[in-house]
This record gives sequence, C-alpha cells and structure tokens, in this order.
Amino acid sequence: MSDEAKATILIVDDTPENIDVLSGILKQDYKIKAALNGYLALKIAFSEHKPDLILLDIMMPEMDGYDVCRQLKSHPETSQIPIIFVSAKSDVHDEQMGFELGAVDYLSKPVSPPIVIARIKTHLSLYDQSRLLEKLVQDRTKELNDTRVEIIRRLGRAAEFKDNETGMHVIRMSLFTKILAKKLGKPDDWCELIYNAAPMHDIGKIGIPDRVLLKPGRLNPEEWEIMKKHSEYGADIIGEHPSPLLQLAKEIAMSHHEKWDGTGYPKGLSKEEIPLASRIIAVADVFDALTSVRPYKEAWSEQRAIDFMTKESGRHFDPNLMALFIECLPQIRDIQRHYTD
Repeated sequence: MSDEAKATILIVDDTPENIDVLSGILKQDYKIKAALNGYLALKIAFSEHKPDLILLDIMMPEMDGYDVCRQLKSHPETSQIPIIFVSAKSDVHDEQMGFELGAVDYLSKPVSPPIVIARIKTHLSLYDQSRLLEKLVQDRTKELNDTRVEIIRRLGRAAEFKDNETGMHVIRMSLFTKILAKKLGKPDDWCELIYNAAPMHDIGKIGIPDRVLLKPGRLNPEEWEIMKKHSEYGADIIGEHPSPLLQLAKEIAMSHHEKWDGTGYPKGLSKEEIPLASRIIAVADVFDALTSVRPYKEAWSEQRAIDFMTKESGRHFDPNLMALFIECLPQIRDIQRHYTD
C-alpha cells in the first residue's frame, strides 16, 4: 500500500518508549505521527492534515489525556476523529470516564500487538463508513436544496410570464437583492437566502384573473383591490414550511408591497415593521420594472428611475437602502448588460 493510501495514526504519550512500542506495531500499515504532550497533540489534530485515529495516553503532565479528549470533542472539525485511550490505569471508573468523554475504545498497558491491530482496524473501518455516510447525506441534502431552489425559480418565472414580463426580470431583480444585501453587510448565507427567495415575490399573481392582470389600461378601484390580493395569495401558495428559504419567500410575497410611510398593502406596515427582506425586494423590483420595457410603457433611463425613486425615498422606500442601492449602481449596470430581455 502506498503512503498516500495509508491512514494516519497520531500516538500521544509523554514517554518516548511507549510511542516506540506502538509505532513498531503499526508503522508497516499506517502513517505514524507522534506527540509527547497534549499541546502538541492538539496542534497536530487541528492541522490541515488531520489524523484518522488517535491513540491517547491519559497520565501526562500539564494537560492529561482527558483534557485533550474534551477539547477535541468540543470542536466540530475534530469531534468525529476516533480516540482510543491507551493507559496503565485499568480501573473500571477510568474506562467509564474515557467512554463518557467520547472515546471509542480503551486499551490497557502493556499493550497486546494483536489486540491493538484488531481494534484500530475495526475503528478505522467504522470511521470510514461514517464519513462515507455523511458525504452521501451531504450530497443528497445539496441535491434536494438545489431542486427546491430551482422549483422556486421556475414558479417565479411562471408568475412573471403570466404578467407579460420576462424571466430575465426575475433573474435581474434577484441579483439586485443579493448585491444590496451584501452592501448592507448581511452574512453570506442570508444574502444567498434572499437571492433564492426573491423569485417568488409575485407568485400570487397566478391567482389574479386575466381580465385584471392583463388589462392594458389603468385599473379601476374594484380591479385594484383584486390586484392587491396577490400578496396574500402568494403567501397562501407558499404556505407553512420549516425551510428557512420558504419561510423567507412567504414573508417576501406577503409584504414586498408595503411602503416605508405605511401607505402600502396588505397590512399598512411602516418603517422597520416591514421585514428587511421585503424592503430590499421593493427597491430591486421597482428599479428593474421602471428600467425595463413593458407592454404599457417604454423603459425609463437609469437617471429617470433613480430620480423618481429618490423622491420616493422615505415614502415608498427605506431611505438607507435607497442610498446604498445608488452606491451599487456600477454592479447593477453589469447585471443589466449581462441579462438583457
């Protein structure tokens, strides 16, 4: 077996002779690393090339094996590494302590070579199976999340097509929201979440009758009341779900037409009562709608759109977000050039 294919065993013992004994038993089949104290053991365990299994002495000065084990088990990046205690302490209480701390096995000194070899082989096999299963679960989870995101995007596009808009509107405004969220200093995972939830903002338009949704002229008061229902319809379509993505999508669908001064719909929320994601969506959605061609209007110039939205800052839009959006215009233009209708 090549060295690259061999598992790495970290032997931790303050007595060099004990390290030599274990190394002599294992070096033919495994790559061996050694540490004479707990501090060096932790440094090796947290390095880029982590051991696949640790043989850990208990009685060591300054930091004993129990303390080393506690620290390894308390960090996600090392918590799954199998630890086998190797000690002259053979009392049942000592063994119980080792297992309670998370060790997978306990070997008594002086060690028996056949038992050491057999135990290590067993625990490495179990660890390999555990890592393989974890990888399969991660891959499957990613596949499910990717599928969920793609369905959301396609449903969002369906709503836009019904409204005589293009799928590019959904892509552009979703990217605008991500840029604005980043500018606001939000964490990357939240920026990704709002980017993936944004396409569902107008999904409720699916429930609006065509005579209202596709009417070429201005809506009368009765028709406008019907149109405003799309926010609630959207929230109902998305429904209740524990997924953070769908929860945010529902929140956005319900409240992206609320206005900073409280004159929006459906609940008349104002200022910070309006969820942050919905305030971000409002800026991104209106800007793209104004600067895009629609059956009932020509595309506005960037300057005309910004002038209008600046006047609406503090009325329709969160003034802080509006100011940040203007700072993002170079990136916004890049998106518009790349995703034209």
